[in-house]
Amino acid sequence: MKRFLVLMTVLITALPVFAADKELYLYNWTEYMPGEVIERFQDETGIKVVYTTYDSNEAMYAKLKLLSGKGYDLAVPSTYYVNKMRSEGLLHRIDKSKLSNFENLEISLTNKEYDPGNEYSIPYLWGSTGISVNTDRVKNTNINSWLELWKPEYKGKVLLTDDVREVFHMGLTVLGYSGNSTKESEIKAAYEKLRELMPNVLLFNSEAPKIPYITGEVNIGMNWNGESYTAHEENPAIEYIYPKEGVILWMDNFVIPKNAENVENAHKFIDFVLRPEIAKIITEEIGYAIPNAEAKKLLDEEIRNNETIYPSAETIEKGEFQMDVGEAITIYEEYWEKLKTGN
Repeated sequence: MKRFLVLMTVLITALPVFAADKELYLYNWTEYMPGEVIERFQDETGIKVVYTTYDSNEAMYAKLKLLSGKGYDLAVPSTYYVNKMRSEGLLHRIDKSKLSNFENLEISLTNKEYDPGNEYSIPYLWGSTGISVNTDRVKNTNINSWLELWKPEYKGKVLLTDDVREVFHMGLTVLGYSGNSTKESEIKAAYEKLRELMPNVLLFNSEAPKIPYITGEVNIGMNWNGESYTAHEENPAIEYIYPKEGVILWMDNFVIPKNAENVENAHKFIDFVLRPEIAKIITEEIGYAIPNAEAKKLLDEEIRNNETIYPSAETIEKGEFQMDVGEAITIYEEYWEKLKTGN
């Protein structure tokens, strides 16, 4: 698929000369690591970070699968892709003896079903996918449901993330099904429901979904909480809403590809990011929740109590974390292509 091949490469160099063994190839989401963190790591360790980005789990997975896990030392898949890559033998086992800061992580966010014992992954950031709305342009103050996006007054004004699992998660949820359904009948029903939404959809965007809200290209739609948070900083009229049917929850994690060449450097970078003062920088700039208990203590109360970043316990309880759907992913992808091509 073409979207699997669309990649943007950014090389970040802060030191004039690096030895061959002083490199780290980091494959990460767009706008998902502050430049300050990269620079501080390079300055401290002398390790050059070669930073390459992707805009979907599918693109990341396809690239690593094609290369048999070669060419990159760290990647940052979401929960359900950790499980998938782990089961397919694409990941290198984590040596936690090299992570002196692992104990800073919140116990409740480790040892999850997708990777028991965190043998192959380390939590990086977690968050949600909900609704963003420009309250200057959308006067309805009672928006609290995914179904709002289907209303005819939003024809040609809605943004969806360019993510098969997220879009179908929404479609399944409004029908009362699990967002992790593996039943073709339910996935097909979600597809039919999503087809009704398509006249309202202006674009799919997972590279920087906050931008269309900031520029006024769209007024309402799906968005990640961190993107909505930073969009709100630029335009206070942009608000983030947790839909009453349940928000989509996810965790992004560091993994080391099976055939990474700089495994030692990968462990050094993970441990660096797990430092409380470094994790604090990340959440303050990017706007996603850190799974780092010690770092959270360092955050200003305004950020720590901001529900866009840190949802309430009730919101989390009603939400659903994305999980691996196994071979059913081919069903999702089939209906996803039909949805996007209008078939």
